[in-house]
Amino acid sequence: MQSTVWFTDLSTRPGRSLLDKTSELLRSAGLAERIAPGDLTAVKLHFGEKGNTSFLRPIFVRRVVEEIAAAGGKPFLADTNTLYLGGRSNAVDHIRTAITNGFAFPVADAPIVIADGLRGESAVKVPIEGKIYKEVSIGAEFVNADAIVALTHFKGHELSGFGGAIKNLGMGCASRAGKLSQHSTVSPFVDPSNCNGCGTCVAHCPAGAITLVSAKALIDPRECIGCADCIVVCPEHTVKIDWNEAAPLVQMKMAEHAIGALQGKRGSSLFLTFVMQVSPFCDCYGNSDRPIAPDVGILASADPVALDQACADLVISASGRDPFRETHPNIDWTIQLSHAEELGLGSRKYEIRTL
Repeated sequence: MQSTVWFTDLSTRPGRSLLDKTSELLRSAGLAERIAPGDLTAVKLHFGEKGNTSFLRPIFVRRVVEEIAAAGGKPFLADTNTLYLGGRSNAVDHIRTAITNGFAFPVADAPIVIADGLRGESAVKVPIEGKIYKEVSIGAEFVNADAIVALTHFKGHELSGFGGAIKNLGMGCASRAGKLSQHSTVSPFVDPSNCNGCGTCVAHCPAGAITLVSAKALIDPRECIGCADCIVVCPEHTVKIDWNEAAPLVQMKMAEHAIGALQGKRGSSLFLTFVMQVSPFCDCYGNSDRPIAPDVGILASADPVALDQACADLVISASGRDPFRETHPNIDWTIQLSHAEELGLGSRKYEIRTL
């Protein structure tokens, strides 16, 4: 069965700005039918790490907030804390980072709620019928919300090929325990030929799993929690992961957590994805490399699987190649889509309706 995906390109004219077209997308995709008066509505987004510049612009978020309020909902901006150490690893730092990146109340017109609490421990175990999980750990305030509108910046990702709506839900709504479970088979290692023993990874490892042995960093796989923070902070880029071994399982776990995030909200959720500034890596990085694909447009759907498939197809069509496989050649990004479809999260078959 085909799902409907609404699309608009980035062309504008006087009297019809890109913000206006964003409103048209939300209305066409049925936002008003999915938000009941008084619904506490989580606007799920990624606030961007410190130093990152490719995350979704706050002015678009404000327009979404205004549309939710017009439908009678009570919107709040929400995300969960990161597993790795950084600017979003606890609620205090997370909110400060969000405000620094432009998501202050006067700009976005909505309060910020970190959905898994002060230290990422506020969670609900949600029962699901998955192939891997029978329950998943989701940030409590995503579970407690009446509705979810997920806003996604479409970009590359080193474990899932691309990061779309499924990742935004599965990884982004998971509690710290949920993120740990999804990453638990990822074991980084140090290429000693390039390691200069600077100790940066040692200082940043939250599990104390890295030590210096003969002036080279060494990771103890028994202590490693799979947060991948060492990969981000290593100035020599010498910390490696066997992505091909871990990526398929991570993508499947991610899709199953997405099912948990939407449990009980399939009729009160909507997804809006911005295929703009398609960076090669996640917005969790403290920098943004140049885009790997042309800007395409903005898409909306009630089906996150169809939405991700449509976004990937449009990027490939606009690029004349698959930039995600070029950037991450060992990653088969279709696994997240096929597994999500198999478990009933949505359909990879879609029709595009262009505004």
